[in-house]
Order: sequence, then structure tokens, then C-alpha cells
Amino acid sequence: MSKQTIGLENHLYQYLLSVSIREPEVLTKLREETATHPRNIMQISPEQGQFMALLIQLMNAKKTLEIGVFTGYSSLIVALALPPSGKIVACDVSEEYTSIARRYWEQAGVADKIDLRIAPAIETLDKLLAAGEADTFDFTFIDADKSSYDDYYERALKLIRPGGLIAIDNVLWSGQVADLQVQDNRTNKIRALNEKIHKDERVTISMIPIGDGLTLARKKG
Repeated sequence: MSKQTIGLENHLYQYLLSVSIREPEVLTKLREETATHPRNIMQISPEQGQFMALLIQLMNAKKTLEIGVFTGYSSLIVALALPPSGKIVACDVSEEYTSIARRYWEQAGVADKIDLRIAPAIETLDKLLAAGEADTFDFTFIDADKSSYDDYYERALKLIRPGGLIAIDNVLWSGQVADLQVQDNRTNKIRALNEKIHKDERVTISMIPIGDGLTLARKKG
């Protein structure tokens, strides 16, 4: 995992930030607080967040889904990009981590846009499907436990509308997916999903080398 785009020399990465990032103060404060967290590596990079916000605006998205919240940086940046009527269903299992998120959502004035569901994400996704919400979401961001990525992907594919977009984080996994000597469960799960999506005719795809690797899968109509 990486808090910045992997493969860039630091001086070039700092230049990229200096001429690209337009980060509201509330996002900067959240990112800086998260940097002091013991598990700060779980936060996405600012350039990835800004890219996702641009996608939200290009799509005119109004209803989005987030699987894995942590301290709320990605959900906050998406919420800020959504129109006033926009909504996020945010899935996480940690009251502790998301308490930080809630604080910043309130500060930014977007708490009313975010429906946080504290439960295993599979349960939340299945409840959404059971409630008839298939084909109603515009955008989904998957950034949770890697062993369940395929389960999240399949459910997200049912929940997003035709033309909707799924963004999957950590698909390059700090380069470990390309090292066949690495055979732990999480790495193998990501490898398997990467290969599956590459062949999945239900979607059009692009894998972007931003952050720790981001796959974009657009659901065909």
C-alpha cells in the first residue's frame, strides 16, 4: 500500500503535488491527522483522491457507495465533489476509525450526505440488494479487506447502474502482485481479481498507476 503514487522519485512526486493538488483546508487537516495514525498507510494519496473527485464530477454522479472508510479522506473528497443532493452509503466495521471521519464530515458540512453503515460490508451490500437498490448507484469505491475484494466487486457490479463506475484500490499492491515469489493470501486474491476483471466482458476497464494502483471498471449497458 502507498500514501503516494508508487514508482515516482520523491522530487518528481513533490513537483506533481505542487502543480496539481487543490486541496481544501479540511482535507489537508484530515490527511495530516491521519498521518499520525498507526495505520496511516491505509489512507489514499491526495492525487488519487483528487482524480476520483474529478471522475465524480465528470459522471454527474449523485449516488455513490464506499466500501472501506478508515478515517474518511476518500468519502470526504467524494462528498465535496457531489452536488448538494448527493449521497454516499459508506461501509466500515470500525467505530474507532470512523469517529475521526465523522468529525471531519461535520466540519466540512457534508455529514448529511454520508450514510455510514457500521457492519461487515457484505451484510450491508446484501441488504441494499434486498431492498431493491440494484442498478441505482453511479459510483463505487472499493478499499477494504483484500481477501473479500471479489465478493465486493460482484455485489458492486449489481448495485451500480449501466454506465456506472467501480474504482478498486491497491490493485498493484506495492508491486507485490508482479512478484510471483509472493504467495500470501491477500496478494493472491488481488492477483486473481486483476486477472478476472481483465477478462470480464461485463465491464470496460483501465488500470491506472496512481496511488497503489486503481482499477476503473465501467459497467456496460
